[in-house]
Amino acid sequence: MTDTRTPDVRRPDKVLLPDGITKSDLAEYHRAIAPHMLPHLRGRPLMLERHPDGLDGPRFMQKDTPDHYPDWIHRAEVPKEGGTVTHTVCDDTATLIFLVDQAALTLHRWLSRADDTDHPDRLVFDLDPARDDFETVREAARLTHAMLDDLGLPSAPMTTGSRGVHVVVPLDGSQDFDEVRDFARQVADTLAAEHPDALTTAPRKKDRGDRLFLDVLRNAYAQTAVAPYSVRAKPGAPVATPLSWQQLGAPAVGAQHWNITNAAEQARTDPWDGLLGRGRSLGPAWRKLRTRQGS
Repeated sequence: MTDTRTPDVRRPDKVLLPDGITKSDLAEYHRAIAPHMLPHLRGRPLMLERHPDGLDGPRFMQKDTPDHYPDWIHRAEVPKEGGTVTHTVCDDTATLIFLVDQAALTLHRWLSRADDTDHPDRLVFDLDPARDDFETVREAARLTHAMLDDLGLPSAPMTTGSRGVHVVVPLDGSQDFDEVRDFARQVADTLAAEHPDALTTAPRKKDRGDRLFLDVLRNAYAQTAVAPYSVRAKPGAPVATPLSWQQLGAPAVGAQHWNITNAAEQARTDPWDGLLGRGRSLGPAWRKLRTRQGS
């Protein structure tokens, strides 16, 4: 390093993804996307998905921050059963580029912040199709959005860069993970009951058939979800990308529509339009949900 806050990208020509995508290409993308990505990362413990030798080499899911990481990189020591874990926290562009140098291709973030790990300020519905069919994802997202709207909760979609979509709900942090997961499970169960031929909450793949899986398991302590604008470790370097509900309806849009060549342009449109500042308590939504369930 020539400057403690300007990390070098070592071996910049090393190919980490198919189609000749190098570490330098990834660093260039992260410098461009940093102003839009960092608000989704700051203050949150991360799990790093590292591919030091590209997709053909081993994958490491890194929670603990190694001792050799620079002192200026922020850390969050959080409790776990029998001890603690010291997660990396990405609060600035320098850290983002350092993580690229470490071949951390994908950043998975907690749904709570390091200063209050027990109370999430995000709720995520992960819409996971049984096969590579984005039309089923689009329809499931529409149904989820409509139900959340009926419950008085703002929400926004994000392509995962893989096959599905995350529907993200901003919370005010007044409920703990158990309460949030219970609410998410009840919403998913209600949707599956109302649309049994299209949606399921069955945890076992063999029980799902061709139905889309409404996954709420990420809404738990120490669980993570892929961070907005994070690169996925796949050919073409697709990016998990926030978009508007109107954009999701466009036939050309799919789960891997955005990648490192066009995601920054999408980010500049502010597709979530201030959503993150509208966090809600789940209390009123719980009451409306129980009424809908007839209980």
